[in-house]
Amino acid sequence: MLRKMLEKDRKRLKRKVHVRKRISGTAERPRMTVTRSNRRISIQIIDDSKGHTLASASTLEKDLRNIKADLEGAGQLGEIMGKRLIEKNITSVVFDRNGYLYHGLIKALADGTRKAGVQF
Repeated sequence: MLRKMLEKDRKRLKRKVHVRKRISGTAERPRMTVTRSNRRISIQIIDDSKGHTLASASTLEKDLRNIKADLEGAGQLGEIMGKRLIEKNITSVVFDRNGYLYHGLIKALADGTRKAGVQF
């Protein structure tokens, strides 16, 4: 069991490095990165040219703790992040799935962000 999990993590990190070679966020089009676990989801908007986090949303925040890490919760978190981005006049981002497959939670989160009006 442990060996299988180590292999799964190694493959995700390999995908992450492969994708990050090509993706970089700028001030006009920052990078939106996703981190997930079995219980939590978090999103960061990063300007890689300055190394600054412009915005973030997480189920660890006090107001968002009631959002679960399921398809519906990921969609809600994506919409909240989209609204925060629109408030900061950011309408376009580069999506960094952080080595996770574009399926399930990651897809629901991306769709929720698009629903709020952010393009990527």
